[in-house]
Amino acid sequence: MPSILLKPHIRDLGDFAVRRILPGHPKKLVGPFIFFDHVGPAAFAPGTGIDVRPHPHIGLATVTYLFEGAFMHRDSLGMVQRIEPGDVNWMTAGSGIVHSERTPPDLRSSGSRIHGIQTWVALPRKHEDVAPRFEHHQVTALPTLNKPGMTLRLIAGRGFGLKSPATTYSPMFYAAVELAAGATFTLDAEHAERAAYAASGDVLIDGQALPEATMAYFDPGTPVKIEARSDAKVMLLGGDPMDGDRHIWWNFVASDRDSIERAKARWKNGEFAPVPGETEFIPLPDK
Repeated sequence: MPSILLKPHIRDLGDFAVRRILPGHPKKLVGPFIFFDHVGPAAFAPGTGIDVRPHPHIGLATVTYLFEGAFMHRDSLGMVQRIEPGDVNWMTAGSGIVHSERTPPDLRSSGSRIHGIQTWVALPRKHEDVAPRFEHHQVTALPTLNKPGMTLRLIAGRGFGLKSPATTYSPMFYAAVELAAGATFTLDAEHAERAAYAASGDVLIDGQALPEATMAYFDPGTPVKIEARSDAKVMLLGGDPMDGDRHIWWNFVASDRDSIERAKARWKNGEFAPVPGETEFIPLPDK
């Protein structure tokens, strides 16, 4: 049974809404996961789309996973990569990276939908300043577990007898599960911290309802039964506890406040590497 239920904070961005679960209360992190946003579902008319202008990150890895739609990723390493449903864009910020995410031109002209999950994974202290890198893993490269009425895709880490190709820096797991109505799945006690998020559908956790857009955090050491009463999408995540608290300010995550202050000054003074081909950027917030 869940020991904690984490409810979303809704952020209305005009054309679409974002449901933010982490950081939350009373859980700021689940394993290394410090940020969890559920984007959409939302529809865009022809000629419109999402434009997340270039902005910086430090001390984390960003993870984008889509159910519908597409993003075009560009970053200060010169990477340009389209991501579509089931693929994984894994960007390790480390000492610092800048990126943008926009609706691709073909979908902008025709109109499109967007629905997905964006997360941040905090890096351990010894890897907080690792050199930035970007990885794209197509859906066909991700390991899967198939059972009657269920498909589990391991996005990152180790679990369920599988290992993802994404580069991680601490013991963790992150998986997308699709369940048919009536299907059940047992989340074992392999990891110290575990949670399940109901992205869509009617889901039960050990016989208790898990409302859509809500995350259940589980006590360690006990297997958990997940059941779908309708077709459902569930995200599973967790891992070892972090090696101490993390500070989070805007797009920066760090184990000490001085690192965040230095990153703020770098962005304000234009000291981060730019994104080739981009001329816009998001200014440093006042607060």
